[in-house]
Amino acid sequence: MSELFAICSTYEIDDGGARGFVLARLDESGAAKPWPIIVTRKSNSFFGFENACPHQGKRLDTVPGEFLDEEGNFLTCGVHHAQFDLDSGQCFIGPCQGKALTPVTLVIDDGDVCLVDVPLAEEDGLDLEEPDTFPEVMITSD
Repeated sequence: MSELFAICSTYEIDDGGARGFVLARLDESGAAKPWPIIVTRKSNSFFGFENACPHQGKRLDTVPGEFLDEEGNFLTCGVHHAQFDLDSGQCFIGPCQGKALTPVTLVIDDGDVCLVDVPLAEEDGLDLEEPDTFPEVMITSD
């Protein structure tokens, strides 16, 4: 059975919009490495891509959160202004024309946008122990 990791709810990404996330992915040696991705939406279809321009590997959002063109039709690299389709990741303008963003497989599960079978590091990183007991809750009325 596939392992799912929920990134966000579907309502958090507007139609024709995109949102970036930075996750911690495990490499071959088991070390956690930052893994920036972008999730785009067209109608009820969601598409995921690694947030790295195929030209030089720079993040598309050199200004955090800004990787859509002014009209919101295409992903745009903030460094060299290459433009990519929201659904295919294909570059059609710029120095990497003919290349594409690296796709990330997504699944929609019960209203959540999820990654499938991606080895991720622990997300909280706080190394706090789980409590053995829970605080007592008292319900009172007026």
